[in-house]
Amino acid sequence: MQTYITLNDGTKIPQFGLGVYQVPEGEATYNAVLDALKIGVRHIDTAHAYQNERSVGKAVKDSGVPREEVWVTTKLWPHEYGEGKTAAAIDKMLERLGTDYIDLLLLHQQFGDYLGAWKDMEKAVKAGKVKSIGISNFESERLEELCEAATMKPSVLQVECHPYYQQNGLKKRIEKYGTVIESWYPIGHGDKGLINENVFTKLAQKYGKSNVQIILRWHIQEGTIVFPRTTNPQHMKENFDIFDFELTADEMAEIRALDCGKRFFNMTLAEQEANLGAWHPAD
Repeated sequence: MQTYITLNDGTKIPQFGLGVYQVPEGEATYNAVLDALKIGVRHIDTAHAYQNERSVGKAVKDSGVPREEVWVTTKLWPHEYGEGKTAAAIDKMLERLGTDYIDLLLLHQQFGDYLGAWKDMEKAVKAGKVKSIGISNFESERLEELCEAATMKPSVLQVECHPYYQQNGLKKRIEKYGTVIESWYPIGHGDKGLINENVFTKLAQKYGKSNVQIILRWHIQEGTIVFPRTTNPQHMKENFDIFDFELTADEMAEIRALDCGKRFFNMTLAEQEANLGAWHPAD
């Protein structure tokens, strides 16, 4: 049975979702979202930068699942940050998604006028256009800068997080704000070394599951929100089939012992900012 987490603003987010990063706009995204909703997934994670919001919105609408049962997350790109500018970007986002409200709106990167953007995001919550607001990829001192300036504290922080890189330091930093970690790369970008760790193979045999299912189950019990990306309906079903068993405290500890500070996205803040360049996602 799908699990939910109550965020610091009182909303309940489905803990398991489908990510559509790098899934092409059109048929691929549309079918992936439809397939996910068909098997019971109720959380879709997209972004303006992914350029597939229209297909996500259309699939949600065509699925027959009531809109209020589907959690839609999307993200603003830095060129949309700034008071006034962000308000207009949110209206365009609603139009692209074909919905009256966004369940969770994130700042995608920690660059640009994120403080001005946050003010407009708070106004959008008050106006009923957005239910919850949060941040993605804020790991520098800009995290505290934003959180201290915010009237509404970020409900989630979306970052790389997996058994090799468990983000324990970051979790301590956001604890006082009531912010929850969402994981991208939940299975370490599909790294075979991670997936084939002995502990996962052993537990997979014990529970009659796959190594990936064990990792995803560990995330769920850690209180992390996950949205593994796949367009394969069979893989979707397998990823979602993790709610009929529970790892013991000792098994959870054994997996926690794998934390070695190894991340798969390695780029300095300056490199990330330079990489953003002048690229603006199309409207």
